[in-house]
Amino acid sequence: MRLVSANVNGIRAAQRRGGLAWLQAQQADVVTLQEVRASDDQLRKVLADEGFGHWPVAHAPAAAKGRAGVAILTRTEPTRISSDLAADFDEAGRWVEVDVQTEAGPLTVASVYVHTGEADTDRQVEKYRFLDVLTQRMREWRDDGRRAVITGDLNIGHTEHDIKNWKGNRGKSGFLPQERAYLDRWFTELGWVDVHRALHGPGPGPYTWWSWRGKAFDNDSGWRIDYQLATSPLAQTATAAVVGRAESYDQRWSDHAAVSVDYDL
Repeated sequence: MRLVSANVNGIRAAQRRGGLAWLQAQQADVVTLQEVRASDDQLRKVLADEGFGHWPVAHAPAAAKGRAGVAILTRTEPTRISSDLAADFDEAGRWVEVDVQTEAGPLTVASVYVHTGEADTDRQVEKYRFLDVLTQRMREWRDDGRRAVITGDLNIGHTEHDIKNWKGNRGKSGFLPQERAYLDRWFTELGWVDVHRALHGPGPGPYTWWSWRGKAFDNDSGWRIDYQLATSPLAQTATAAVVGRAESYDQRWSDHAAVSVDYDL
């Protein structure tokens, strides 16, 4: 099973830049999207225009138009769809999960878009509240022994290997010690696996986000903030992981690169 996760930075903008054609060419079985920034009708029109019209879609748009939004596309009809993470975030467009049936049994897939945050502000407090409820969901899924994967933009670089300019970002949201400690807890106490890092080995990189400004992309001055995190039973089946970095700046269709993982199910 090939699972491709992509922060599209606006589904309609990504379509104009060729991103949906790129996703179609990946021959994925499941595609998870973040920052969709579209209504249900707008999303379905883009998908239909790009050959995904027959795919079942689970979409959690944000109440605020043009903001956030997450979705999951599956080749087969999911057996369950939910965007219920916590009441405070029901209309935030930051979480959707599905169950799909595979030859190895049921699989839970989630698409998440964690807040950007801003150090020492209410935006950072909200980010921590979201990470707290995410941690609880991860604990529940670990405890019930399911095959599960959480994909998407966590807006956190875990270690110095995940940010090119880590020294200059030590006091900024996305690389704060308290944020990074969440990932430490997920991987050590809860036993979740950072699939790409496990398969790739130590960094630096491969990065998944670069600013549109300046020479960040050309100099590979990026952040690795897009992940596929799997419970141990699923992580053991992962065989390959790739970051879909564009070959050149003018071929980029998002400020993020997609993360693709193959699971032998």
